[in-house]
Amino acid sequence: MERKGRFSQWLRRPRSGAGGDTGTGAGAPGAREDLLMAAAAAGFPLAPAAHPSGYGCSCDRIGCPTPARHPVSFAWQTQATTDPEKVARWLAGDPEANFITATGIVHDVLDVPLAAGRLALERLGEAGIEVGPVATTSADLHQDRMLFFTATRGTPEDEDEWWPCELDCHPETMDEHPGLRWHCRGSYVLLPPARLPGDGRVAWLLGPERPLPDPLSLLESLTDACARFADEGHEHESHAWPIGR
Repeated sequence: MERKGRFSQWLRRPRSGAGGDTGTGAGAPGAREDLLMAAAAAGFPLAPAAHPSGYGCSCDRIGCPTPARHPVSFAWQTQATTDPEKVARWLAGDPEANFITATGIVHDVLDVPLAAGRLALERLGEAGIEVGPVATTSADLHQDRMLFFTATRGTPEDEDEWWPCELDCHPETMDEHPGLRWHCRGSYVLLPPARLPGDGRVAWLLGPERPLPDPLSLLESLTDACARFADEGHEHESHAWPIGR
C-alpha cells in the first residue's frame, strides 16, 4: 500500500507542459522525471544510460552495437540507487539520458517477445493470476519485447541458496536468448520511459506501483506462450528461443 501511495503522489505532482504522456512514453520532461522518480520510490535501483544521438548512440564508441541501450558507466552495478537526489542530479547533468534498472537486487525481469507477452497476459488474466509491473520495448520488427517485473530470486548470504536457471540472461548474452530471458543478478533492463534510435521507446504498460509477483507464478504461462509463438509459424519464428517441453 505504501508503494502504491508513493507512486500516486509522484504522478499527482505538477508537471511542466500539459498533455504529457503519463503512463507510456517520455511525454513532457516533468512527466518523465516523475515516472523515473516513481520507479525509484517503488524500490527500483536506477543508473544512467546512453540515449539516442542522431541515428546512433550518445556514447563515443564507433558503431555502438547496442545504441541507447547500455549504461554510461561500467560501474553501473555499484552506481544503481533509489536515492531521488542522485537521480535528480543525473537528470540535471544529462536531461536526455535513459536509465537502466539493475535486476537481482529488488526485482527480476522476465523478458519475452511482444507477441508471446500479449498471449501470456491474456492467459494470466483468464486464470486470475495477478501480474506486476509490465513494460514494452518497441524497437523494430525483430526486437519488440514485453518485460514482466517480478520479485527477485534474491541475493542470499549463503551463495549455495541461490539457484541458477538456464534462462538467465546477462547483458553480454542477450543476443543468445531472443526468446525467453530471465534478467537476474548481474543484468539490467532499460527503465521506462526510455527512447531508442528512430521511433523506438520503452514504456510502461502496467506501472511500478503494482506489487512484484513471484516469478514462478508467471513462468509457465510465459514459457508456453513462447513455445506457441514459435510453433504457430509466426513471422519471427527464427527468433524464438527453443523452450524444452
